[in-house]
Amino acid sequence: MKKLSLMFATVVLSVTALIGCSESSMPVEGKQFEQLPANLSTYRLPPVTEVFSLNCGHCRKMEAVIPELEKLTNQKFGKVHVTFNESAQIGAMIYYSAEMQLGKAPDHKMMEELFAAVQMGDGATLQEKKTAIDTVFTSRGLISPYDFDEEQQKQLFAAMQVADDISVKAQINSVPTFIVNGKYQVITTGHKDEQDIAATINYLIQNY
Repeated sequence: MKKLSLMFATVVLSVTALIGCSESSMPVEGKQFEQLPANLSTYRLPPVTEVFSLNCGHCRKMEAVIPELEKLTNQKFGKVHVTFNESAQIGAMIYYSAEMQLGKAPDHKMMEELFAAVQMGDGATLQEKKTAIDTVFTSRGLISPYDFDEEQQKQLFAAMQVADDISVKAQINSVPTFIVNGKYQVITTGHKDEQDIAATINYLIQNY
């Protein structure tokens, strides 16, 4: 009888431990993700959308792992550039000048070049930065934002206004982050690596 009781206790402890591990492996609201204050579904964002700024060093580092995140989640990420201060607005102007002409988010290589041009550092002159930005565009047969005509400027400002509306409604105050299904925001600081972030994104896509 004692042996049976001991075996029963061992099985119960094992099951409890397994349940505990199962629960702890799931993303937790408030730690790994949070619900947005507004539903952004009317903007028809891709299922996974990165919110970023070309001026942000952390965003530049995140760009390096975006291809891996896309593989791990089997998703092509969209992008929204924040506009919450003057430097972000300039970055948004540059980013949406590219997206507007391409009809989609720039590829990984172009994004890396845009980050490098915008973040040249204090040692670079304004003319050197402008030349670097011009080169990113003209090398791809695109028009530099500095050479836009009046009609192109109107289209650009319209795209920037949409981005601003999204940022305000979602109350985005730090980047980089990810919006999933237009309803949830991934808390990137609540993850240890890209595999961890991908697990939360997959969880939200599958369950929400």
